[in-house]
Amino acid sequence: MYDVIGDVHGHASELVELLEQLGYRRSAGVLRHPDRTAIFLGDWIDRGPEILQTLEVVREMVDGGAAQAVLGNHETNALAYATPRNAAQVPVGPRDWCRPRVGSNVSIHAETLRQVPAGAWSRWLDWFRTIPWWLDLGGLRCVHACWDVGAMRTLERAFGPRWQGSPEVIRAVHTRGSPEAEAFEEILKGREVDLPEGVTLPDPEGHARTAIRARWFEPAEGRTYAQFSLPAREGVPDRPLPSDFVASWRHYPVDAPPVIVGHYWLPPTERPAPLAANVACVDYSVARGGRLAAYRWDGERELRSDRFVTVPARGVVEHPADSIRT
Repeated sequence: MYDVIGDVHGHASELVELLEQLGYRRSAGVLRHPDRTAIFLGDWIDRGPEILQTLEVVREMVDGGAAQAVLGNHETNALAYATPRNAAQVPVGPRDWCRPRVGSNVSIHAETLRQVPAGAWSRWLDWFRTIPWWLDLGGLRCVHACWDVGAMRTLERAFGPRWQGSPEVIRAVHTRGSPEAEAFEEILKGREVDLPEGVTLPDPEGHARTAIRARWFEPAEGRTYAQFSLPAREGVPDRPLPSDFVASWRHYPVDAPPVIVGHYWLPPTERPAPLAANVACVDYSVARGGRLAAYRWDGERELRSDRFVTVPARGVVEHPADSIRT
């Protein structure tokens, strides 16, 4: 069975605490469980104080057979940050990379580049290239942000069934407007709905956003923008979604296998619970003083609230819900 762990963002101490609480013990240099396998949902880098240590824990468990993993958007962003936009030209300016080295792209990634020795970073990027973007384990599915069969088929048609994050793939999924780029955005960053004209909301870095992340596992009929936002947040208009959006919307089927995601910065004050009968998120904002979360999956078709396990961010006063230990 599996323990699915959400976004760590350089909080290695909390990660080790969570793993130990889940029953993982160090054996032959690797944290492992006698009967279970950990699954890491990506976003190991950026933001936190122990980025290199986080990478070391995750990699030793994956390479040692104690865990599996999928990439998050932050690892894929790191690959794009290091990949020239044009394979035939040497980059000379900040916009000559697949992820331009400007503005918040620089500030978000700065802690990773500061904490990981420059001589070792290329080896970590090479390792990221070996990690898949999703896992279909039969009874359980794992992806960083959104399980979308159509988007996955688009990527498999373009790159083959066993593709990896080579520079060619990174360039293809960062070609704005291409089917591959749109598929990449949905799987690694989540599906979105454009806000009404003139409405903007700040993102975590304070930049104005003109779209919200959508509840991709629910039908859109009869919903407002506020009801469809993931997570719910202040300032989202409580007005009906546009009819053309509703008509074209496809959602994750209610009879599909359970899927577990990270990515969404759910409020740490909320008691962890599935988003739907067959969808759960394990990102409870540890990088913002929240909690690092896992879901213990034992084969159930309907996900359950009592299968979440969390630990609070270090140095943070616990909320009452932070004592959840199941």
